[in-house]
Amino acid sequence: MIRVLRAVLIAAAIVVAVGAPASLWAQTKPVVTTLGPDFPNSEIFIGNSFFYYNNGIGSHVTLLERAADPEHMQNYRATMVTIGGSGLDWHDVESYFRPNAIGAYSFDDHNNVVFNKLDKLFDVAVMMDCSQCPIHPQLKTVFAEFAKKDSAIVRAHGARPVFFMSWAYADKPEMTAQLAEAYTIAGNANDALVIPAGLAFARAIAKQPELSLHVADKRHPTLAGTYLAACTVFAALTGRSPVGNSYLAGIDEPTARFLQTVAWETVRDYYGK
Repeated sequence: MIRVLRAVLIAAAIVVAVGAPASLWAQTKPVVTTLGPDFPNSEIFIGNSFFYYNNGIGSHVTLLERAADPEHMQNYRATMVTIGGSGLDWHDVESYFRPNAIGAYSFDDHNNVVFNKLDKLFDVAVMMDCSQCPIHPQLKTVFAEFAKKDSAIVRAHGARPVFFMSWAYADKPEMTAQLAEAYTIAGNANDALVIPAGLAFARAIAKQPELSLHVADKRHPTLAGTYLAACTVFAALTGRSPVGNSYLAGIDEPTARFLQTVAWETVRDYYGK
């Protein structure tokens, strides 16, 4: 009975949050819908434990990018700067772009240290606030303040700001629409792309509620949740479909293909394509 009630609540939330059908989508529409034609090759992920679970979302995004473009795989890289439980106001984004520091070296496929010769550190900065901050009564103004401040810092260093729309807690599906609205408004206010990961979670749960995307705390992602988020990031940043990508993150193929498809459908719906 509890599972049925949960599925009904999620299905109700999905109509508002994901837009199925699109005519019922009550969300603000994103202004920025692509990073092309100059799609990015390198990212810095600035956030919290939602990013660093399951060996880090950045590593999965890079492996998806390299699998999609093996001839240029050496061009793709990602770095994470994360603080558990953090909001944007915890991060000193200016310091992340200081020269000869973050991103100055990395490891190749054989675990050798490679010193990077870079014209600029990163093409984009993917930023996420704490899981409740954008919609919390006492913190949502802080979110808006630092979204603006950090976007300006990122641009001053030749990169493009991108916001990562996080997902609802497993027992609070109403957060999906609230977070989607908050992130979309922030993206529009700062001329920044928004990655609709939260909408992808809601869509996947509505379609396949038996698939677990959250761990026991109802907040953090399972490997399937991280992979879904990574596929959504890949689709948003590259403009390419993750469907059929050979990198499956150790997930069984039918589940991985389902998550790839959900990510692509969500990105296309959110950007109105």
